[in-house]
Amino acid sequence: MRPLPPMFLVLLLWCAGLGAAAPFGKISILYESLRATYGGNGEIALGLVVSIVGMVGLIFGTTAGLLVARIGPRRAIVTALAAGAAMSALQSLMPAYPLMLASRIVEGGSHLSVVVVGPTMIAALAPDDRRPLAMTLWSSFFGVTYTVLALIGPHLAPTTLFLGHATYMAALATILYLTLPPDPRHDPAPLGNLLAQHAEIYASPRLAAPAMGFCCYTFLYVAILTLLPPETPETHRALIAAGMPLVSIAVSLTLGVRLLKRMSAVRLVQLGYASAIPGFLLLWLFWGQGAGMVAGGFLLSAALGIVQGASFASIPELNATAEDRARAAGAVAQLGNLGTTTGTPILAALMASIGPPGLALAATTLCLLGIGVHQLQARRRRLSAD
Repeated sequence: MRPLPPMFLVLLLWCAGLGAAAPFGKISILYESLRATYGGNGEIALGLVVSIVGMVGLIFGTTAGLLVARIGPRRAIVTALAAGAAMSALQSLMPAYPLMLASRIVEGGSHLSVVVVGPTMIAALAPDDRRPLAMTLWSSFFGVTYTVLALIGPHLAPTTLFLGHATYMAALATILYLTLPPDPRHDPAPLGNLLAQHAEIYASPRLAAPAMGFCCYTFLYVAILTLLPPETPETHRALIAAGMPLVSIAVSLTLGVRLLKRMSAVRLVQLGYASAIPGFLLLWLFWGQGAGMVAGGFLLSAALGIVQGASFASIPELNATAEDRARAAGAVAQLGNLGTTTGTPILAALMASIGPPGLALAATTLCLLGIGVHQLQARRRRLSAD
């Protein structure tokens, strides 16, 4: 078969990312529908069906990066997509709660493998001049998936949505099996002490920097998308709920890509965090006023969209080999899930106890932390190079 153009393969990998994000979005969209089947097990048990996919990434993110580097990215992503297809097909049967939960755990492993392989292979396939665009495109897969599912999900029965997802994942597994270049032949080094390898990753200013900066982003962004619309006056609620993710994606793919041609990805992450602070302060100043909250929400979404794309672009910028990129992507998955898991409950508690000032203060602190972490890691890289 004639090799496909590299950017077409990048697009296919992005499509795989869309499928890998769906395990989060599809259950969120179907949450109330699933209550009729699984609600008898209690609210915590029902919530676990949603959250357990993220827990897999939180626990095993860095381990997945080590395993992908060992078994090869093509083999890993095809196997992950096939497993995801099988689990979604099983879920369409609305199995008993223990089996549904087990399928979600496997689906979490499938998701994790794809989000580790995706940026690793894209960084290797994309030409140097297109790599910033390719990495920024990859970073949009979560937002695009949530937007699509929010549009079509409410109009589909759970069985139809699960089967549609299964078909999509199976098709991508087949297409990528036929089109991706084979994994390089090598004798993989033994995994050895996993704890020691985790420590090595997080001690490295090159491997850990993308993940540490990205954790601040996921802590803020997912929480803001969840908490802000209900606090917005009803006349502007739909606008801010639908507009924030779209603004984030659009700015990331346009202004973000242009800026990556003029400055390093790390510097752009810092610029994005600095630009988000006025957005959070606007929210505080105009809290309860629809137009002002929309302006603040859109500004911070645009700024955090730049952080999102530049964070993924920093993986190949800081790490030259495919093995190091896989390890860095695994750390991004792990700390990204840490931010996603902890951000919403912490910011919700601050808003309940302190109100809008609590949100603004916490968000500003997280933005400054994201800037500071990258500044510290850049200094460590300079010192190690001397």
